[in-house]
Order: sequence, then C-alpha cells, then structure tokens
Amino acid sequence: MSIRIALDNPPDFYTNLDFISGRVILVLHRPETIGNVIVKLEGESRTALTVPDPGGRDDFYRPRAPGLGIGGDIVTESHKILYRVFQVFPDDGVSLPFQAGLHEFKFNFKVPLNNICHDEKAMSAMLGIAGMGGSGFRTMDGTKQLMLRHVKATLPPSLTGFPQEAEIRYYIKVTIQRPGFFKENWRYQVGFKFLPIEPPRPPKTSQEAFARRPFTFRPRAPIPHKKSSFFGSKSPGPSSPDDPNQMPPNIEMSARLPYPSILTCNESIPLRLIARKLAPTTTREQQVYLTGIEVMLIGFTQVRVHNLENTEVTNFPIVSIPQISPPIALFDSPTNPVDTEFEVPKTLWANRRLPNTVAPSFRTCNLARHYSIQVLLTLSWGLPAASPRQIAQSITLPLKLSNVEVFSGITPPPELLNSAAHADGMGHTAVGGGNAQRPPQLPQRPTNAQPQQPQRPNQDPLYPPQLGTAGSAMYEDAPPSYDEAMADQLAGPAARPAYSGVTAENAPSTMPAEKS
Repeated sequence: MSIRIALDNPPDFYTNLDFISGRVILVLHRPETIGNVIVKLEGESRTALTVPDPGGRDDFYRPRAPGLGIGGDIVTESHKILYRVFQVFPDDGVSLPFQAGLHEFKFNFKVPLNNICHDEKAMSAMLGIAGMGGSGFRTMDGTKQLMLRHVKATLPPSLTGFPQEAEIRYYIKVTIQRPGFFKENWRYQVGFKFLPIEPPRPPKTSQEAFARRPFTFRPRAPIPHKKSSFFGSKSPGPSSPDDPNQMPPNIEMSARLPYPSILTCNESIPLRLIARKLAPTTTREQQVYLTGIEVMLIGFTQVRVHNLENTEVTNFPIVSIPQISPPIALFDSPTNPVDTEFEVPKTLWANRRLPNTVAPSFRTCNLARHYSIQVLLTLSWGLPAASPRQIAQSITLPLKLSNVEVFSGITPPPELLNSAAHADGMGHTAVGGGNAQRPPQLPQRPTNAQPQQPQRPNQDPLYPPQLGTAGSAMYEDAPPSYDEAMADQLAGPAARPAYSGVTAENAPSTMPAEKS
C-alpha cells in the first residue's frame, strides 16, 4: 500500500482565493475495503514558551530561550487558523471493496481570506466527529478553540525559523478509513507554502516619515610649528581654533520614507538620505564625506502563549558597504549657504531588493510580525590621503525608522478592493481588517412584527452534520462576512512576486508536543 497527494500545477506558494486541486493516489497490493476518504485543508499557528521561575517576576518580560529554563514547564498554544474538510469517497456513506491496483480520488479547495478560529459558531459546531450513522469520521474538536483568545485577521504567511518556539504551517491531509476494530486508518499529508494577499494600500501622499540626527565634529588640535632651521627659515605658525577655515562642520542627516511607511516583498526600498548644512564652511578642508553605509531591516516577532510573551528579533541586511569608493562629498561646494540640502545618490541601494526570506507584516491570534529600518552612516571630516598633516575624523550615525510595514506585493483583485471599500462604508470588516480598528456596529432595533422562525430539520445530536457531507441534514452555519461572501465569487490573483521564505514545508515540526 502507498498513498501520495499530487497537486495540479502547484505554484511556489499559494495565496488567498486560490483553488487547490489535486488527486489522492492510492496503490493497493491486495484487495481492501475502504470506508471514507477524507481530505483536509489545514493551517495551524503554534507557539511554546517556558514558564519562568515564580521567584522572579521580572522574568515574565525578559527574552528567554524557548524549551529551556530554570523555572518550569513548557506551555503551548495552538490555533487552527484554517480548517476545511472534503469527503471524496463515498458519496452514499457505504463502504466498498477495492481491488488491487491504482485508485485516484480528486479534491478541490478554495483558500479563504480570513482565519476560522475566531468564529465561535463554527468552532462550537465541530465536536470531533462528522458524518451520519456508521460512516462517521473524526474532525477537529472546535470546543478547545473556544478557550483561547482570537483575533479576526487575514491568514498569516508560512513561518518557521524559531525552533521549539513558534511556527505557522499549512497542510493537505488525507485519511483513508478502513472498517474494522483491528485495522488502522491510513494517513498522509503534504505541506505547502502560503503568502497572503496584501491589504488595500492607502493613497499616495507627499508626506514622509523621517529620522534625523544633527552632529558636530570635534575641533581639530592646532598643528605645532617646526623650530627654526640652521639657516634661519621658520615654518608657519599653528592654526588657531577660532580660525573660520578650521571650524568643525555641523551637519544634520535624515533618513526618509514615504508615509505611511510601506515596503514590498522582493522590491527595493524607497529610501531617501538627506544632509542639511547647519553651520557655514568656506574651504575644502571642511568638506564632509560619506564613507560607509549599512541598511538593515529588523523584524520583531511577538510570540504569545496565554499570558506569557516573548519578542524575537531578526536582522535582514539590505545594504552593507563599509568602504564607499570613491567617498561621496555631501555638498557640491563648501561655500554653500546654511540650510542647503544634499540628497545622497540612490544608486547605493536602488538595485538592492528585500531578501526573498522576508515575510510580510501580519497579526494572528498568538503571533505577530512588524518591522523597523536601521540606517548606519559613516561620515568623515576630510580624507586620510588628502592631507598627511591632518587626521581625518570619522563618526557613525544610527538612524532608525519604526512602524514600517512590509506588504506581500500580491494585489487583491479589483472586485475585492471595490467590495472592501463598499464594506467600509457599511461598517463591515475589509480585507486585512485584522490590524485595523473599526467602530462597532450598532445593534438592530427591535420591531413590533415578529418574523416567523423557519423550522430546522431534525438532526442526530451524536453526529452533527456541521461539515455538509453526503447524506447529512442541513444546519444553520455561521454567516460569512461581507468580504468573504464577495471573495467566494473571485479567483486568486495571477501576478505574484518571487518568494521562498524560510519554511521547509515538508520538514518535521520542531514544536514540543501539546499536553492534553
């Protein structure tokens, strides 16, 4: 016996509104009786942290390695952010014998927009078993999700790289049920990468977010004059610190990004570096040069397990040039007036794209990711080879831009953007609404006329038909949101950037086992 899942034209990664279709290929070496063939589309966000020592209260807020610690046990939290079930066999709930050979079962899913674990009605309807009568099969026990804190947000990207602490994975699982007390069910799963579509971008403005820092070099020490020679010639006297030609330069450096600060995966950074003169200069000896630059994207991953929190910091180098050759003079002429601005050429970072391992900013129930940019500039007053009598001074200025968002670069379909804009006016949650704060909807006013309640069909309480399988009765499902209803009519976006991530989708999980 062998089981394999073959996906139809699998891309490098899937995104929201994509159709995931494929086949379950079963090879039997002898006749077998097959009950149910169930295919599940699952996404899971898992976190784990170590309980700190109760003697030190400050340890709750200190960074610590997961899985290790003096204090105590490891606590875990798991959220089923995506859960869809498709019963590919049988149609009538009757087990059938299969002859030896190759058998195929087709399946088809559509990836939704938002996570499912926030939906209390959907979770409470899943009691761990589905189907009717003897053809029942196991499903997720959604009541466990009701005891956790949830947020409604767009499905997060696949995320690994934090062993025994945090991961977000997506799977396609198949379970082949074999009737009988002593027969084990066959299971197989395959992982896939996921990258969400980006939320609607705000309109472009002329505003800029900036980080600026003024600085002044130290005054140079006077150069001592040489003693008189035997023939009576005398070297020139020392230069005075009050000489305007020897006054140290005073400059302000600023790093600027368009506001709101949004970067795009696998694209360059719209960064501007501007120098502004704060004090007058007259000679070329007072020229300041940019000799080194480093641009770093810093990712902050917030890990939460119940009441415990930890933040992991990841650095993504974008530009690192310790020695710029030739050095860049910050102003065209030393005689430029005060408040003159000089923009550093963008050629230093224009062709440097974000690494394809950078995941977009996201927020889910127990994990969140946001970014900042740090720019390190090395500036020099004078050049070492320009004047052997003067020692060049160097200074390193850090400039940090916080509250930077990274978008996936996958543009939602225009129909979805239009429906999201319409939903904003109606008070509904739009695409990517997990991070936005919306005012609560007004409650419906009571009316005098009482509408007649439709009678619900009879159901077996032991086998609730929450999955809508063949032969099951209808039930009252949780109503979809406005954007989800519109998304059901749309297909996934065609254009998508290059993205690899750090996720080995079929590698074994490094997370500790959950305690029952």
